[in-house]
Amino acid sequence: MKTFLDWSAYQDAGMGDAYADIPKHGGDFAKAVAVCINSRQCEAEGKQVMCPSFRVSGNEHLSTGGRVRLLKAALNSDLAEQALADPALAEAMDLCVACKGCKRECEANVDMPLIKAEYLAQRVAREGLSWRSRLFGHTPRWLHRAPWLKPLVRWRNASPLLARLSERLFGLAADRALPEPAAQPFAAAPAQATPAEGLPEVVLLIDTFTRHFEPGIAEAALTVLQAGGYRVLIAEPEGSDDEPARALCCGRTYLAQGMVEEARSEVRRLIQALLPHVQAGRTVVGLEASCVLGLRDDAQALGLGETVEQVAKHCLLFEEFLAREATAKRLDLPLKALSERETLVHGHCHQKAVGAMKSMRRVLKLIPNHEFSLIESGCCGMAGTFGIEAEHAELSEKMAEQALMPALREKPEARVVANGFSCRHQMRAHGDQRPRHLAELLRDALAEQAG
Repeated sequence: MKTFLDWSAYQDAGMGDAYADIPKHGGDFAKAVAVCINSRQCEAEGKQVMCPSFRVSGNEHLSTGGRVRLLKAALNSDLAEQALADPALAEAMDLCVACKGCKRECEANVDMPLIKAEYLAQRVAREGLSWRSRLFGHTPRWLHRAPWLKPLVRWRNASPLLARLSERLFGLAADRALPEPAAQPFAAAPAQATPAEGLPEVVLLIDTFTRHFEPGIAEAALTVLQAGGYRVLIAEPEGSDDEPARALCCGRTYLAQGMVEEARSEVRRLIQALLPHVQAGRTVVGLEASCVLGLRDDAQALGLGETVEQVAKHCLLFEEFLAREATAKRLDLPLKALSERETLVHGHCHQKAVGAMKSMRRVLKLIPNHEFSLIESGCCGMAGTFGIEAEHAELSEKMAEQALMPALREKPEARVVANGFSCRHQMRAHGDQRPRHLAELLRDALAEQAG
């Protein structure tokens, strides 16, 4: 069985354990599946993230362990590649929203989202790509090369007829709005000449969705970092004024569709651009959890060598960087108190997977007299493109309504902070227009903005 990702990190998994039950096909990929110890922690009640589809359905096949059992059966088959097409397994993997909750909460740290990426690559090799997968996977490319497509998204959202046509042609849920690209993407600003004494230089990594859909977030982050005295550079690929190169991307849209080679190409470009900054001692700061986690975690399985790990070690989320600087007594932001309203905070699943919610708390406490609370909820249900896919829209809504949307409706006057692009879109799709990124909240709290 040919695998598409590098699973060598699992080559010693289960060695010496008579109960590891490693499937006979799949090599190190099979060992990655077999790290599950079948404790059924993933099926327990509680406040954990994993597994969103199991939490709303109760179907044991949709838990992390349930998927492992189905995968083991397939990989033990003498016709393993064909067995991976089993309908029960196909449904279970299709309904994994790649939340990474299992990577953090499972006792054995089963990485089901990465396992799903391999599963999807196997499916693409057997069956090819659907038009929808091509559309979603190549999002970074069409946003750059075909800006004329942007108005089509707005027309589709405004026209019930076009919405129904998009469902018939591409499987896009007719009753779900698509994210609408901004009229102008983020344009890099010149860096400050020198940082304040003793402060590290920062390289701001602007992901595809922030750049093209919500450029105001990048502008807010730049304002906040510069207000703190940091010299900020923008991570950009090589290009010329006459023909600017396509913006950097973490490859997440490709990996989510099983397009491993395309994801590998994107990460290679990203690493080539970031490595000189890291070698110069700069810290890479990202705004989107799935992008940063993609570099720190999934990219390690793309077989691109040690430079990926070298860069990833110097890559932090916006909130992680600010929390680190505050702890080191280097952060000096002139923040003022906001109006007397509570702030509700929803954590993206990948923020929770890397433990970044602690950093969120640390940073939110920097705002004077600021009352805030973290919403006790699991996945919002959007999960990339999951919530706008016709066959998944109903399950996506159930995930949102399990805890998140009721918590928002309970406090209609509160501010809402959500650092995940898909989380914000899910809330807006369900009628709540309040969610904003932490960078925007901090910009509003800067003392020099008060007047």
